[in-house]
Amino acid sequence: MLSYPATIPLSSRTLNHLAERIRSHRKQRRSRWRRLEPGRQALLALAHLRNGDTYTRLAAGFAIGVATAWRYVQEAIALLSSAADDLETAVRRIRLLAYAILDGTLIPIDRVAEQKPYYSGKHKRHGVNVQVIADAAGRLVWASPALPGSAHDLTAARSHGIIDALTSADVMTFADKGYQGAHGSVRTPFKRRRFRPKLSRRQKAVNRTHAKIRARGERAIATLKTWKLLVKLRCCPRRATAIVQAILVLHHVETNRYAG
Repeated sequence: MLSYPATIPLSSRTLNHLAERIRSHRKQRRSRWRRLEPGRQALLALAHLRNGDTYTRLAAGFAIGVATAWRYVQEAIALLSSAADDLETAVRRIRLLAYAILDGTLIPIDRVAEQKPYYSGKHKRHGVNVQVIADAAGRLVWASPALPGSAHDLTAARSHGIIDALTSADVMTFADKGYQGAHGSVRTPFKRRRFRPKLSRRQKAVNRTHAKIRARGERAIATLKTWKLLVKLRCCPRRATAIVQAILVLHHVETNRYAG
């Protein structure tokens, strides 16, 4: 088997953060000898999350078994996801923003036995629905737990309590037409209804301005998907929430924002 050196586009700060969490976890559990030291386990987990390397490739590269590689990655994900902020904590920061941008994205998944709940009619593929909140500059602030892909964006936002939380915090939020009817502090573009007059010139101008603002939210989704594992999840969709939350923590550590 051939091997080659590779890079992970992350800073040493992120590696050290995860390694320290793993080291503390081992010390707390009084863990016995492991095949990989905390720093090497952290590197393995980051290679999986950021570069999307498979367990087979990681096992070969780190000279461990495939089952051991899986176990190490799952342990790292669990440690990171447990440190992720919930919506209430995130809203304390969001209320300080000039405004927020709310959008939803579909993270594709492999076929599953129970396919119907995970099939998105909008995207014509299986996946999980994740709601993303960005700031005025399009930077990722918070990502929700994953719901089956068949969930509508507005339904998902209401299920997570996002609409109520943003309204209670009195944060003006820009969202697309999929959130029509959200009310509260959520602002959506004008939508032409069937059998009704066309949009006025003023309404079209408002929609153009709204689109320019909302487009910044796409940056947050793009940032989330720079973690190659989220290009297509090849695991049980029930693990999607922990993976997204772990990546959110790592992203904030990497950008040195909201790092706990």
